[in-house]
Amino acid sequence: MDKPRIDGATLLVTGANGGLGVEFVGQALDRGARKVYATTRSPWSWDDDRVVPLDLDVDDPRSVERAAARAGDVTITVNNAGTASLESLSQGELEVSRQVVETNLWGALSVARAFAPVMTANGGGTLVNVLSAASWAHRLGAYSVSKAALWAATNVLRLELAPVGVRVVGVHLGFTRTGMLTRYDVPLPPMGEPADVVRRTYDQIEAGALEVLADDRSVAVRRTLALPLDEAYPELVDLGLV
Repeated sequence: MDKPRIDGATLLVTGANGGLGVEFVGQALDRGARKVYATTRSPWSWDDDRVVPLDLDVDDPRSVERAAARAGDVTITVNNAGTASLESLSQGELEVSRQVVETNLWGALSVARAFAPVMTANGGGTLVNVLSAASWAHRLGAYSVSKAALWAATNVLRLELAPVGVRVVGVHLGFTRTGMLTRYDVPLPPMGEPADVVRRTYDQIEAGALEVLADDRSVAVRRTLALPLDEAYPELVDLGLV
């Protein structure tokens, strides 16, 4: 399977009105994309004729199907739309946690299922699932659950879709300065910039990576998967559990 190229490709980016989404659209154009379908839940305007605004709500299967029917020339799908919550998994509102998983897992899977056949019909393509370092470091409640599940789904889809010509790439990133995070009035660790994350993502995708570590935080957290539990989660020692 050939390495993906942005130059000359037709992309679809979900969640194109957020910090990462805007960068995925803009940097694809900078790299020579022929067309970018920029999808949002509500109308959004762009000043480049190569951008096609498209309504798409990942939580609405009919909306996803309509978008796939209209964007029939897509060769790269960037599954970027998502949501977050600081709700406690053990004590918070269960419906809030349920919705986070619904959007981040099932919404993303709905997009994957709709656009994989489109890309296959176009001679093959690339599905890019935006995950998180929280896929591996499980300290963020339902958000961690949703991204860990999407990581597993990404690994499954990679095996299932390769025979039909669709390459599946998982993108992991740490805390990034987007509206999804900055809306919370809580202390946050140092954050990366969306432009840097997307640039590293596209660089690694074009280099042939199947798993993208888009910042230093994701690189560091990835290493913890090989550690014993008490080293990966030192707070367990503080709590007297080990």
